[in-house]
Amino acid sequence: MSLSRLDLNLLRTLDAVLSTRNVARAAERLNVTPPAVSNALARLRRELDDPLVVRSGRGVVPTPRSLALAPLLKDALLRLELAIRNESFNPATTTRRFTLALSGAGQISNLPRLGGLMAADMPCAGLRVIGIDTLLSWGGVASAEVDAAIARFDEEVPGIHTCALFEERSVLVARRSHALARKRLTRARLSLLRHVDVEVAAGRGYRGLDESYARLGIRRTIAMIVPSFVAAAAVIAKTDWVATLPVSPVETLRAQYGLVILEGEAPTQRTPLHLMWHERTETDPASRAFRAIVKRSLG
Repeated sequence: MSLSRLDLNLLRTLDAVLSTRNVARAAERLNVTPPAVSNALARLRRELDDPLVVRSGRGVVPTPRSLALAPLLKDALLRLELAIRNESFNPATTTRRFTLALSGAGQISNLPRLGGLMAADMPCAGLRVIGIDTLLSWGGVASAEVDAAIARFDEEVPGIHTCALFEERSVLVARRSHALARKRLTRARLSLLRHVDVEVAAGRGYRGLDESYARLGIRRTIAMIVPSFVAAAAVIAKTDWVATLPVSPVETLRAQYGLVILEGEAPTQRTPLHLMWHERTETDPASRAFRAIVKRSLG
């Protein structure tokens, strides 16, 4: 096939499908109908002589050819967009919408200050905040939809830049009227507790917490698993269950839900958090200004 015959919109469609792994979500992102996405894929299949994606459950799975194309395609489209835009950046007038991935704890404790700084420094810009589960489903910080993320940095990934921010400490929390609220937690008392666990994404709860309890000879019994810290706070406010939560949202939620930090021998977790972004935005003036605002909001 000849590149001169290829419709650029077909490549944009493929990029959206590969990023979302779902035809309906790709259509929503492109502001077209799902049949339009399916038709574009059919045309591109004929041009490239490859299935590109195959259905799997409610989504699609890329073929090896698509997996090879994906990073090259994303980079090429982004570079083309930046080249066409070629506009000088003015924080006071920019209407660009930035996307920040942030955990539930950060959404509770950091977003208000970030919103205030955005309103002051980039009054015409927009901000979209997504959770860690959405970040992972989009393919991480490499996704063209994400400008930056505040998250746990697990491993070195080519093309990903990081900046260490702070260490998030967890505490064991219960409702104020809990029988152990005014008692010091011993191992014997800890062994009687039932926990609400938080998984901000599948398999991404407090790693190592069960092992920490096990080292004390205590089995950590999970009564419920919820997807957010707010949900955990709401549940323990109405039960005798407890939850391990980051200190920062506890300070905000304790008055609303009547919570108290349990003192004693309960294991805690310390999670180093980083600001993360992709190489494609490293030198972009708007992205740099946005990252600077994000850092200031955490100070």
